[in-house]
Amino acid sequence: MEALVVDAGSKLLKAGAAIPDQSPPMLIPSQMKRMVDNGDVSSSAVTVLEDVTLLDPIERGFIRDWDATEDLLSYVVYTGLGWEEGNEGNILFTDPLYTPKAIREQLVQLMFETFNVSGFYASEQAVLSLYGAGRISGCTVDIGHGKIAHCLGGTDLTKLFVQELGKSNPLVNLSMSDVETLKEQYASCAEDEIAYEKTQNCEIELHTLPDGQVISIGRERFSVGEALFQPSILGLEEHGIVEQLVRIISTVSSENHRQLLEYTVLCGGTTSMTGFEGRFQKEANLCSSAIRPMLVKPPEYMPESLGLYSAWVGGAILAKVVFPQNQHVTKADYDETGPSVVHRKCF
Repeated sequence: MEALVVDAGSKLLKAGAAIPDQSPPMLIPSQMKRMVDNGDVSSSAVTVLEDVTLLDPIERGFIRDWDATEDLLSYVVYTGLGWEEGNEGNILFTDPLYTPKAIREQLVQLMFETFNVSGFYASEQAVLSLYGAGRISGCTVDIGHGKIAHCLGGTDLTKLFVQELGKSNPLVNLSMSDVETLKEQYASCAEDEIAYEKTQNCEIELHTLPDGQVISIGRERFSVGEALFQPSILGLEEHGIVEQLVRIISTVSSENHRQLLEYTVLCGGTTSMTGFEGRFQKEANLCSSAIRPMLVKPPEYMPESLGLYSAWVGGAILAKVVFPQNQHVTKADYDETGPSVVHRKCF
């Protein structure tokens, strides 16, 4: 039985058997609804609905609601992927950067004590995204729904879009789910800062919302993408994404700069925004560093939309190594050492 790979993000959960050259079989919202039935409260994975109580078990990439997460994972592995209770196999989870030790320990405890897995492994999403792109070294720029670095993520861009659309459409009532859909359809990156300034006079498009309201969308669509290169738009005193990358690389040994910067991988749903890749490379060509970031294209045999789930693909690749070679956390390891074993065996 193939190991399962689970990449649980703030917005989407990707899961499936470790088969690297295919898309993850399960791609579902991480957001859940709380249902009340005869006085019993339970949670289940759903699409966004306006008339129910919604909860986000995963926020900014980290698990915050463990009861809801258990329900979500139970649905994924048993209902969605066909595991049988009493015959569970191996499982690999992707880890966000800087995952607190307590969260890693609680996850491995949940897997062995509640799900009775045979073996467990976890690895950082950034590293797995490199594997997914066919690299074993380089840089990863991962902009997911929850965060990039410590300060910004797709959810912050959605909030910005809400604010900007609210200014130009004061009489329209907007839900977050509507704005998420609008962002995916309209958000763009201008070619450069000069082009962004010219968007003040850009063409206005009219969009009819599901409830019949009509909303006008103009420069707002470009403000969303521009915030990644000018975080001051969000009120953040941060450098733009390319400058941040160059500054981070400058902290490591200079002999490694070329190896890192010339193999830069973009991943996460936000990087699929119209114009983002071109703007990123243009900013990179203009940066002051002697060695400039160069984007790596995924191998031809990989799915075209790899950037949306490259960490999952990398996890599937790694699972093909760690479990057959017994590099994972076994039940015996867990029984002997307890949850802290995850720090010794998963890195």
